[in-house]
This record gives sequence, C-alpha cells and structure tokens, in this order.
Amino acid sequence: MVSWNMKKCVPHGTSPTTPIPVRLKVIAGAAVVEPSDPGLKAALDHAFEEPAEPPFRKTKAVVVVHDGRVIAERYADGIGVDTPLLGFSMTKSVINALIGLLTQQGLVTPSMTAPIAEWRGADDPRREIEIEHLMRMTTGLALDETNSGFDLSSQMLYLYDDMAAPAVKAALIAPPGTRWAYSSPSTQILARIIRDIVGGPEQTLAFAWRELFNPLGMRDVTLEFDATGTLHGTSYMLASARDWARFGLLYLNDGMIGGRRILHEDWVDFSASATLDTDYGAGFWTNRSEHEHAKGRVRLGIPRDAFFASGDLGQRIVVLPSQHLVIVRLGDSVDPTGDIRGLGRLVSDVIAATQH
Repeated sequence: MVSWNMKKCVPHGTSPTTPIPVRLKVIAGAAVVEPSDPGLKAALDHAFEEPAEPPFRKTKAVVVVHDGRVIAERYADGIGVDTPLLGFSMTKSVINALIGLLTQQGLVTPSMTAPIAEWRGADDPRREIEIEHLMRMTTGLALDETNSGFDLSSQMLYLYDDMAAPAVKAALIAPPGTRWAYSSPSTQILARIIRDIVGGPEQTLAFAWRELFNPLGMRDVTLEFDATGTLHGTSYMLASARDWARFGLLYLNDGMIGGRRILHEDWVDFSASATLDTDYGAGFWTNRSEHEHAKGRVRLGIPRDAFFASGDLGQRIVVLPSQHLVIVRLGDSVDPTGDIRGLGRLVSDVIAATQH
C-alpha cells in the first residue's frame, strides 16, 4: 500500500507556504484539556480503568467536545494531542463524507447507478446497483464479510494490488436493496468511484485535503492507497483523537463548517437513518433503529438520536445531536463488542456531567 501523510501533501493550486483555510472554530489549545468538572474527571477515570480480568479495555485516547470546544481529554502514555491513531472502519465514515462532498458539488447522487464499467452490460443485473446500495451495504453482491481469512474482505487487503478489482467481479445473489450484509469490499468500490470521478490518486488526496481536512482543521492525518492509487477506504486512515473529533463535528453541525454548507442539508439524517431492519446507516452505525443492538445501546445510556463511526478494537466517534456532544474513544479493546458497555458508561457519565 502507498501512504501519504496529509501534513506533507499540498493540494493543487497551492504552495507549501500557502495559508490553509480553516473554517472550523478552534476546539482546543496546545495543552491537554483537563476536565474541571469532577463528573467529567470520573468519566475519564472509568474509561481508562482496567477490569481485574481480561478482556482489557486498553484505552488510548478519549476526547469530549461540547458546544464546539474540548471540555475533557485524556491520553495513554506515549500518546498526545497530535498522535495519529488508526481508525480501522471509522475510515468508512470518511468515505461517506467524500461521497457527500461529491453529491453536494453535483458530481454524484446516492440514487444514481454506480459508475462501474464491469456492470454496464445490457444483460448484467448488477447494472441496477446504486451508490446508495454500496453505502448501505445492500448491493446484493456476494461480498459478505466473515473475517475468516478466506472471505474477500480479508483477501483484498493482502492479495490484491487493486483491492476493488475482485469486489466488482462478485456475483449478484439478491436484488439490490433487499439484503444487508456488512461488507468492506462495498466501501472499497466507493473508493474506486471517488478516484475515477476526481481523476486519480493525487487528485483524490488533493480533494480530501482541500474540501474536508483543511476546512475542519485536521492536520495529523494519514491516508493509505492501494498499488493502483485507490484510496484504502475501509480500514487504514490514521488521525489524532482531536482530528477524529473534528470530523465528528461536521456531522454534529449537520454538514456545516464555519457557516458554509459542505454536505447536503439531508445528508446527515440520510447517513444516520437505519438500513432495512439493521442498526447500520450509510457509513455510520445508528441508534435510530428498532434493532436489538440499537435498543441495547439506548439502555446503556447512549441516546436514541446518537450515531457513530466505529472501527475494530473499539474505535468510536459518537455524535450526540441532542446533547451537543461529540465523544471520541480510541484503544485496543479485544472484547468482541469493542467494549460497548464501557462506551455506554462513558457516554452516560459525560451526559450526566454536562447536564447540570
């Protein structure tokens, strides 16, 4: 895979000395923000404490943003405010944003048929697959993710220079829009669509830098690309915990940055609305669902209107519109749920501390 650090890459039309236009208000100063509220301090204490027996929590970073400012944060030893941390599948939510930007700019729409040449045959049933089906993982393609090591999701990471190539060759096993299965290859196809629309790998990098990361003030970000120049859209973006929080603020603010709309006015609700009978939206997981997992998270104290980016080992950006909160938790939790109970306690403790 090819890797570029965003701080070291300059978009077309600029020079290394060109000021970078940041539209998001400053969320914190250079120093770690220690919580002044004892309830917030207790919330961080709980987030970092370890149980007596495995599975351990191994929290690396927590950042709490309320009303656009960091009000509490903590980092594990060796990690600071500018340490890039791997987001795993939170990267899929960034793909959502890039598709959203292209939609706002009139270059795509979720309802358009996916511009995949391999699916354009007159008798090919895959020609009916829409961009929204890829975003919601309802393509009907045989791309189910099992993490067995033998499924395409696992193989594309290690066996293919062009990670989208085997995905676009998959057979249709259900009508598009009728069946959901978690599928990293579906998101990788979206990454190829982004590359093709903007014109290549350098243009993809410049587009993300110019339209998303720069306006949000994200600086400590690294994107990775496969050997053909397609963004690794499923798993391997790195960013500091504060930068992940800045990304969450885009969705908390309904797609606005500094008074400028960069995502369509319906985009956030579209992204957070449940797909079929699941608790998955379009690039985000959601509590706006009747699914048992969504109801379980509500019982843990994560409000019904919440939605979140989620990655392996408990990487989370929780967006809480009714509370004006974004909560980021990053770590190495090997618990199969990514320590969802710990996340529930963190969220409920923070809400309690910010409501008084």
